[in-house]
Amino acid sequence: MDFKHIHIGKLIQQKVDELKIDSNRIGKFLQSSEEEIAAMYHSESIDSGMLLKWSKLLEYDLFRIYSQHLILYAPTSNENLKTEVLNKDLPQFRKKLYTRELIDFILSLIKENEKTKEQIIKEYRIPKTTLYKWIEKYGK
Repeated sequence: MDFKHIHIGKLIQQKVDELKIDSNRIGKFLQSSEEEIAAMYHSESIDSGMLLKWSKLLEYDLFRIYSQHLILYAPTSNENLKTEVLNKDLPQFRKKLYTRELIDFILSLIKENEKTKEQIIKEYRIPKTTLYKWIEKYGK
């Protein structure tokens, strides 16, 4: 999985093929024609409401793919510069959640010598202790 360049339509089609879901069932559930569904498969991005429907149909959290992208590629906020939370109505997330897919992705970079441990720690801001725990637990 390439978390940097997400083509959500291809990922949805891959999951549909994996689950062998009939196109009639998809059309009825999404209230969409076969042409609209085919267009979604070719689309790099999809409306969040439609993405929620796909997530329910596929029983797979497609939003998590974007969350993993944010964990890897979005800059972290500097806690020292924060003086107050600007919008207290929105939930504040304190902890990064690493999925097994993300852990496998990181470990494959090390295993295939695409990146060193130091590069991963620096580029993806993964704590050194966390990375070494992953290597010990999942790297075998």
